[in-house]
Amino acid sequence: MNDISLDALPVPGTATAAAALDVATAPLSPALLNHSLRAYFWAAARGTADGVPFDPELLYVAALFHDIGLVPVFDSHTVAFEEAGGHVARVFAAGAGWPAERRARLSDVIVRHMWPRVDVATDPEGHLLARATATEIVGTEADAYPPRFRDEVLDRWPRLDLTASFLACFQDQAERKPDSSAAGAVRSGLADRIRRPESSEDPSPGE
Repeated sequence: MNDISLDALPVPGTATAAAALDVATAPLSPALLNHSLRAYFWAAARGTADGVPFDPELLYVAALFHDIGLVPVFDSHTVAFEEAGGHVARVFAAGAGWPAERRARLSDVIVRHMWPRVDVATDPEGHLLARATATEIVGTEADAYPPRFRDEVLDRWPRLDLTASFLACFQDQAERKPDSSAAGAVRSGLADRIRRPESSEDPSPGE
């Protein structure tokens, strides 16, 4: 992965990708929006380096919507945040004209980002997003990315107050939905494992 460059990674230039960014920017906090964009680029870098064929538009839209179920306007009191996010993304994709099968794939990628493991052969985008979000939140595999590339990503999309705000979101989800994946993460010690500090100067794992 030593030759990975941010500007060399695929960025979908479709109208749907642009609309997804526009839609996600309104409800997501700056920290969650930056987190979502970083997740795409960690995932795209991993897929490019590992030779995993992936659909950039599908992965990009999934990354932008993967945490939208955490924000109050799209929060659900009945299902886990990733399921709620999958539903929101599916409705967005229907409006964008995606066929039913592609809308279902988008929802699956978002739901599966909370799985401990996603089969790359079955769902390459879900596999890449799950690994990227683990890098983002608890620093898993962060050392696999060259320091120059990590600095480049974090300089462009700083972490801001992600640790505090993300943990607060998960703790709130856990309290209201004790059977959810967020509750499981909190019970497993997320507060101790989450990456620190909030700075582009130290993108190393905080475990």
